[in-house]
Amino acid sequence: MRLLRQLMSDLRGATAVEYSLIAAIISVALLSGYSAFTGSLLSTFNTVETHFTEANK
Repeated sequence: MRLLRQLMSDLRGATAVEYSLIAAIISVALLSGYSAFTGSLLSTFNTVETHFTEANK
């Protein structure tokens, strides 16, 4: 019974779970931002390539 009370009052596991959830949310946000940035960057390079191709005709 004493061991069960000690386990119930121990909050270290809860803190680890909270930190892992925060890390997961941050990683999802970074991946979303990365994909949006990659799409924008590819669009910019395609525009530059088109302008150079038209200028060299």
